[in-house]
Amino acid sequence: MGDKRWKIAKNARLIFGTRGNQMIGRDKEIKELEKIFSSNKAEMVAIYGRRRVGKTYLVDEVFQNRITFRHAGLSPLETEPQGLLEAQLDHFYNSLKLHGIKDEKKPQNWLDAFFLLEKLLQNVDDGTRQVVFLDELPWLDTPRSGFIRAFEGFWNTWGCHRKNLMVIICGSANSWMENELINNHGGLYGRVTREIKLSPFNLMECEEYYKSKGIAFSRYDIVQSYMIFGGIPYYMEYVDAELSFAQNVDKVFFDKGASLRVEYDRLFESVFKRPDAVKNIVELLYTRNMGYTRKSIAELLGVSDGGHLTKDLNSLIASDFVVKYVPFGLSRREEYYKLVDSFCLFYLHFVRNQLSTNRHFWQQNTAQPQVVSWRGYAFENVCFNHIDQIKDALGIRDVISSESAWTKKADDEEGMQIDMLIMRKDNVVNMCEIKFYSDDFTVNKDYYRTIQRRVEGLIAAIPRKMSVYSTLITTYGLKKNEYSGVFVKIITLDDLFR
Repeated sequence: MGDKRWKIAKNARLIFGTRGNQMIGRDKEIKELEKIFSSNKAEMVAIYGRRRVGKTYLVDEVFQNRITFRHAGLSPLETEPQGLLEAQLDHFYNSLKLHGIKDEKKPQNWLDAFFLLEKLLQNVDDGTRQVVFLDELPWLDTPRSGFIRAFEGFWNTWGCHRKNLMVIICGSANSWMENELINNHGGLYGRVTREIKLSPFNLMECEEYYKSKGIAFSRYDIVQSYMIFGGIPYYMEYVDAELSFAQNVDKVFFDKGASLRVEYDRLFESVFKRPDAVKNIVELLYTRNMGYTRKSIAELLGVSDGGHLTKDLNSLIASDFVVKYVPFGLSRREEYYKLVDSFCLFYLHFVRNQLSTNRHFWQQNTAQPQVVSWRGYAFENVCFNHIDQIKDALGIRDVISSESAWTKKADDEEGMQIDMLIMRKDNVVNMCEIKFYSDDFTVNKDYYRTIQRRVEGLIAAIPRKMSVYSTLITTYGLKKNEYSGVFVKIITLDDLFR
């Protein structure tokens, strides 16, 4: 009987792999999960990523009808802190009852709860693969609950010895997933057999998603969508095929009762242990495109440059809200923290400051300077999130490189700002100008001279063995004229959609 069920499951997996099931992207993750499912050993799989990126959906779609036991932690936002442990245990007990546990008392602690889970799994064990899905695991680890110790006992004493057991753990609190589970130095050290960090959709996947929903956006509008939603599938679900792009922005952000108007606060409250402190950092980083050093963050926020700041910054990096980098020309000791989450950047720029709701704000302001200027900065962020596609278009996919913007402050000479530098190990620097235009970009005489000055300034700042290739990244291309030859390489939207 066990062999027969295993063959049925295998056939189901082969069927699921087709595009007919509307699973956009995630091909690599689906293949990896299926491979893990087919292994003949105990597996503990950690799936993590930014809130709303589609972790639960991935597991549901891959393992539909093959999950032996599933449970999701209760959001701490909905329960008083003093009653959270009891609520979590009650909820876990109810999940056990739904999956068939009978005549068992309600667990008083997590050790009892996992013992009941062991009994349930033993009672229904028929030799086939058992999938246990624990969603939003960080929410279960309430203060002084003993959850980690109990989970450690469940796995080390019982779970890891059962060859047909596959435990899938999901969580949006990436720093918790990394510190308490993946990089655990206690009893769970090295116990996670596989880890999958789920990333947002890239532009090509966004296009596939919209097409699958019958949404006829141009690539110009899809890029703008990425500037706002950041490739997060959950946010993209709110897009209505019957509305224009501008109308959709108003519907989800500025209309009465707009779906995503309160999402910003929920993002931090549901993921971070110190949501207010983390929001303060995010809102400071928003004020400066290149970001700030750690020392500057501490000084400007009036906080101690100590352990709490370290944990908050690391949590933001782990959750892909912030990146840490060294701007070109600075030493390794001058690391900067930069806000890169598209949703947060858009919200802080436009939504937060709407004191009175204008239901048609985006439609009425789409051609206004504040929106046009924002598109320019937001498109730079899109490009930094598509470095692989840019390198592929340049024919340097396998060349090791580092990417950074460069701002040279003015002293006695004119200041200079370069949108993106691709520093390549083959002794070439691509000096990239990034322009989001609704038509072909035109180089005039003044801009031609500006590019020449930037090339000359860059040559003076890099090793003599390196060459500079001026590169334009724009929407539709470059209009040919007597000055267009200043750019050696041209990259367009179509290249970013590779």
